[in-house]
Amino acid sequence: MSETVRILSWNVNGLRAAGRKGFASWLDGCGAELVAVQEVRARRDQLESELATPAGWHTDFVAAERRGYSGVGLFARRPWSRMDAGLDDPRFDAEGRLQRASFGDLIIVNGYFPNGNGTNRDNSRIPYKLDFYRALFDHLETERAAGRAILVMGDFNTAPHPIDLARPAANRATSGFTDEERAELIRWHDAGWLDTFRHFHPDRADVYSWWSQRFGVRERNVGWRIDHILASPGAQPFLRAAEVYVDVHGSDHCPVGVDIDRAVFGD
Repeated sequence: MSETVRILSWNVNGLRAAGRKGFASWLDGCGAELVAVQEVRARRDQLESELATPAGWHTDFVAAERRGYSGVGLFARRPWSRMDAGLDDPRFDAEGRLQRASFGDLIIVNGYFPNGNGTNRDNSRIPYKLDFYRALFDHLETERAAGRAILVMGDFNTAPHPIDLARPAANRATSGFTDEERAELIRWHDAGWLDTFRHFHPDRADVYSWWSQRFGVRERNVGWRIDHILASPGAQPFLRAAEVYVDVHGSDHCPVGVDIDRAVFGD
């Protein structure tokens, strides 16, 4: 048995759509022990069995009240000891944006962080987005400060630094790279939440996890790194590697992942 396990996170941009593009085959071959997905856009009873209950996987899904919108899910090779959804705040929980699973000593937090764009792409949802960030930060703070091993993963909808998007100068007023959004994510970093990819690849440029679906954008690699796995101080000693899997298709995002020492589970 390997001493490390792989944990992946992927905004699938509709799990049923991803299923038609080979998600089930990818899942079985990805080599991960845990896979968190965002933007599921379906309830469990709307998913085919190969997605809802794939052989060899334990699954859990959190759906939004609005059909076909948002939602998160978790695929795990091992059973969890506890599973919770949401933040006990109906403003956020109605949108199905969060699930939290405990695997022994390790806590996995799977989040689909709000986009700051309103219906007219006017940045009107940035206050809501920042409230979500702050509510989750506060929700986890006691356990983070106590040294619990926590991984917060998902589509954060924010690129923290100019190196994390192809055209930073042109996007200073675009949701996902405004000063206030970046400052909130950097506040997490300053409080001890480690950006796992940047920890292992501090200067690696031109690595993105999301591309516009406009023709040719992904081929030209005009992207943003907005999908992250953050590690609490208690989880950091167990980290062994982090990667962005840019060659995986099937969504406008690609998976991101970490390899972590199996001892983190406390088995």
